[in-house]
Amino acid sequence: MSKSAKSTKYSGPTSFVDIDNTREKEQVEVMEQIIETGECPFCLENLKKYHRTPIIKETDHWIFTRNAWPYDNTREHFLVILKTHKESLSELSPEEGADYFALVGWAEKEFEIPGGGLAMRFGDTNYSAGTVKHLHAQLIVPDVGKPGFQPTRFKIGKG
Repeated sequence: MSKSAKSTKYSGPTSFVDIDNTREKEQVEVMEQIIETGECPFCLENLKKYHRTPIIKETDHWIFTRNAWPYDNTREHFLVILKTHKESLSELSPEEGADYFALVGWAEKEFEIPGGGLAMRFGDTNYSAGTVKHLHAQLIVPDVGKPGFQPTRFKIGKG
């Protein structure tokens, strides 16, 4: 799949996604479907329509799953998706925050993660470079054991 794939039909942020921030051709195709339906792809009632990897674990507030389009140079790339539609960190309750950290702590043990990074984009996609405007985080484990390893890169800001 080609990198930096862009839609010829859409540009910029829409109600729930920003197609300009996609990285893969297939991702653009899915985003175009999402724009046509006007649905948030990470809201529970829509998640199974658009997300092709199985849910690994659910808590009271979060869903844990693999990223359908993992970044280059990752051994593991997970998504932690808030069950309710929120777009800003300021909207999170203390319970949701505590549940998030408990879940990523579980994942660290469950998948024997020796190290990695957590990244959560929020708000305006021109600043966050997110594709989906629904609060979610990424748990990324680089593939440091791979011959010719290159670091995993996480983009913040459109451009």
